[in-house]
Amino acid sequence: MGKETKEGLYQGIIEKDEKGNFFCGPYLLDYKMVTANFQLGDKISIKKLITNPSDISFEKYPKKSVKFTFANGDEPTLD
Repeated sequence: MGKETKEGLYQGIIEKDEKGNFFCGPYLLDYKMVTANFQLGDKISIKKLITNPSDISFEKYPKKSVKFTFANGDEPTLD
């Protein structure tokens, strides 16, 4: 489960819902960014949120992250 941190707005694990959306906690993640640079289960730190512009997923995810990084620097860590 993610939590608010000094390093970012929210920290948690990348997950995927039944509709194929990537999310971290209550926040939708940018699909192209996840598929290009991350994998399911990576621990990330969300740096910037916007209002979700998609009518399809807005009800479930009212906020979308457009900037996020690995939680512990440039490389994922094993817990």
